[in-house]
Amino acid sequence: MKISRRCFFSTAAATAGLGTMGLAGFNVAAAPLVRKFYMDLSCGRIGVKATFLEAMDLAVRHGFEAVDPDAKYFSQLSDVQMTDLLAQMKFKNFRFGPASLPVDFRKDDATFQEGLKALPETSRALQRAGVWRVSTYVLSFDRNLSYLQNFRSHAYRLRACAQILKDHGQKLGLEYLGPMTLWRRERHAFIHSLGETRELIAAIGTGNVGIQLDSWHWFTAEETEADLLTLRNEEIITVDLNDAPQGIALDKQIDSSRELPAATGVIPTKRFLDALRTIGYDGPVHAEPFNAALRALPREEACAATAAAMKKAFAL
Repeated sequence: MKISRRCFFSTAAATAGLGTMGLAGFNVAAAPLVRKFYMDLSCGRIGVKATFLEAMDLAVRHGFEAVDPDAKYFSQLSDVQMTDLLAQMKFKNFRFGPASLPVDFRKDDATFQEGLKALPETSRALQRAGVWRVSTYVLSFDRNLSYLQNFRSHAYRLRACAQILKDHGQKLGLEYLGPMTLWRRERHAFIHSLGETRELIAAIGTGNVGIQLDSWHWFTAEETEADLLTLRNEEIITVDLNDAPQGIALDKQIDSSRELPAATGVIPTKRFLDALRTIGYDGPVHAEPFNAALRALPREEACAATAAAMKKAFAL
């Protein structure tokens, strides 16, 4: 069968067109975004009081994939006991969430120095358990210090903390606080956005400081998916997931009154999590709703409600 030169090139062009369209005419579905992050039970963030072992049992029972570490508990374990604990976690395919930075760098110098002096011991206890994610928050206001004065103080103090953590193989995540009701609370506004937090991280300059990302603060800071997509997986240390109450204007949202993830739909949870999927974030995600009704529940019910909300959000 003979094919003319014109027919040959017409057929080739049509075939190439199918390739460049990605077979759009055949309605081929795009590959789904893969979830690499995991669901962490952070008892303190939902108002549940529990020892580390109790928290781990609650997490397993309610379908969580991680639990927050407890440096004080770890420091009491012998090497054999620590090995046994880590073996149990590996058997259950369980991981650690982030540890909280135990240094109060927001108050007077004596308080800061006292916390800094104790940090190496805490870091060693976490290091024994293989915990390398540590996080804290940065207040978005100050009564006395101007922005620049506060920035310099934070850079100096957090650099000292980060260097100790670095000596123990750990990274520090900084959380900015987005609500206008917070950063307008005192005379001087301070860091309350992702961009400003990255400027502080650059000033700290130790190479082991990143972001503690919170959907609540991302939303109240009026940020978008585009802001999230500027991040790399390595920059995000941990993630908080929340929703906001309905019927409240953005500039009137109060930090201490939130909802469980995907509860109201005010915060675009799917867009937030899809951005994390896109950049390949592979760390812990936990709920931090600061919700009075949740805190009033018995701990089994509170954990069950939190797990259900997280699973709903992850399925969006």
